[in-house]
This record gives sequence, structure tokens and C-alpha cells, in this order.
Amino acid sequence: MSDRLEPEPKTVAPSVQERAAGWRQALARIAPLAFLVVLCLVFGALNHRFFAVENLVNIPVQISVIAVIAIGETFVIAAAGIDLSVGSMVALTGVTSALLMTRGVPAPVAALAGVGMGLFWGLVSGGLITRAKLPAFIVTLGVMGIARGLALALSKDQTISGLPDDFTKLGSVRLFGVLPLLVVVMLVVAVVAHFVLTRTRLGRYAYAMGSNLEATRLSGVNTQLYMTLLFVVCGGLAGLGGVMETARTTIGQPTGGELYELDSIAAAVIGGASLNGGQGTVAGTLIGAFIMAVLRNGCNLLVIPPSWQRVFIGAIIILAVLYDNLRQRRLSR
Repeated sequence: MSDRLEPEPKTVAPSVQERAAGWRQALARIAPLAFLVVLCLVFGALNHRFFAVENLVNIPVQISVIAVIAIGETFVIAAAGIDLSVGSMVALTGVTSALLMTRGVPAPVAALAGVGMGLFWGLVSGGLITRAKLPAFIVTLGVMGIARGLALALSKDQTISGLPDDFTKLGSVRLFGVLPLLVVVMLVVAVVAHFVLTRTRLGRYAYAMGSNLEATRLSGVNTQLYMTLLFVVCGGLAGLGGVMETARTTIGQPTGGELYELDSIAAAVIGGASLNGGQGTVAGTLIGAFIMAVLRNGCNLLVIPPSWQRVFIGAIIILAVLYDNLRQRRLSR
């Protein structure tokens, strides 16, 4: 045995640039949450009804459908894709499930049929994008038109009412008299989606494809399969959102879900997802969805017209994308 002492490994202190980069990343992570808190404080100061318990409970109910859809959109955006069909898919899946229920099909089966419709069109979009090499923007834009047209044709341009009470109660029932069921569904979807994005191969490959699709393919990953699966997930969650919307409104609306694609993309981007791919978290998307809900709720309490609400939300989306572009340029230097 040698008496010679091994030299202790030297600890290399992070450089000033590394520490600055760490601070920037930390600030980027907490910025959406900080903005949400500031937004709540501002609206609370301007209107005392904002912090009323009933109003605070209604906000997550109002955003539950958008949040579920936005979580699905986050899967696609993480891989540098986009799905513009989710709003029309809400209408189509809602009309499909409502029609089935009015024809005597049990509510659970009708709801599953609605989700299945979303999964099918997600598979169609993913297949066309990966196999036919068509741009996601064009494919999902086309599917958006098809889904909306089918919803109008199936319903004959009429709102479908007369749904079973057992189904419509799902949109208003509260667990333990406090927690709305729609919010519970949203939270369950968020937990499962977070696990998939952070702990499974599909999630890891989504970020890898978003960072560099060709390098991921050359490393042996079946990018066509996994990209298609991401669109299937997005379509399935849009279908679930359609069923939730039908339960919440108690009717099947062929014109429902308008601009939901914009809201879902905005929620993901405001929450930190990058349209360039490689970034995005479920928690960030939820915060982005809540920012939009608080903005709308606060504007309603202040009696600000919906037209101006769209202006505010549009401006926030532009600022979020501008911030993301500036961050990407800084990282590329």
C-alpha cells in the first residue's frame, strides 16, 4: 500500500458569464409566475370582487378546457411543430359526442367516441406531416377547415341540446362541494402530461426533435413515429377538451372552440415554450393559461369590452414571442 496521498480534485468556480447565464435562466423560469402574481394584485386593487372566493373558483373552471388543449399543444410545440386544428376539433368532438348521446348512446361511450375522434385526426395530421413531408402549418390549417365543416354538417348548423342530466352535471359538480370536477380533470391531465414529458422516451425525444430534428434522426430515433405520436396526443387532448366544453355548456356547439387554437398556443408561449422548439413545460403552460384567464376575468370585472381584451391578449402574445426571440439570440452568441 502506497503512502502517497492522491491530490484532491480542484473545484472550479463558475465564471462570471456562467453565473450570469444561470441567473438569466432562473429569471426566465419565474418570470411568467411573477407576472401572474402582479396581474392578480393589479386587478385585486382595481376591483375588490376579484379576490372573492367564488370568483377565484370560477377562474380555473373557465380556463380548464383551454389548459387541457394547451397542454397537448405544448407536446407539439416542444418538437418545433404547431397544431392549428385544436379549436375546430373541440367543436367536432363536442358535436360528435352530443349527437351520440341524443341518439341513446351511453354518455361514457359517447365521450370516448369524442376523444377517439380527436385521436384519429391527430393521427391524420401527424401522418401527413411525417410521411408526406407537408408543413405542419398547412396540414393542421386544412384539418381545421375540415373539422369545422364536419361539425357544421353533422349538426346541420344547429346547436345540439337535450343531453342527459348525468353528463351535463359533470360540468358543474364539485368534489367535496368545493373543487369543480373540470378542474380535477385539468390537474390530472397536467400531472400525467408532466410525467410523460419529463420521464418518458416520448417526452425526451420531443425536446430532442425540437432542438435538432435531423441530428435526432441520425442518432437512430424513429422521428416519424414519435412526431406522429405527439400530434396524436395533441388531437386526443383536443378531443377531451371538446367533451369537457360540451359538459360545461350542456350543449354541442358547431361554432364552439373559435380562437381556441390561438389561446392554446398563446398559453404555451406565454408559459415559456419556444416556437423554435426544444422548450416548454406543463407547469409553464398552466401558468400561461391562468395569465390569460386572469386577464379576461379582470377585464370583465372592469367592464372592458371583449374587443379590447383581444387587443391586450394579442399584445401579450407578441411580447412573449419577442422575448423568446431575444432569448434565443442571446443563447446563440
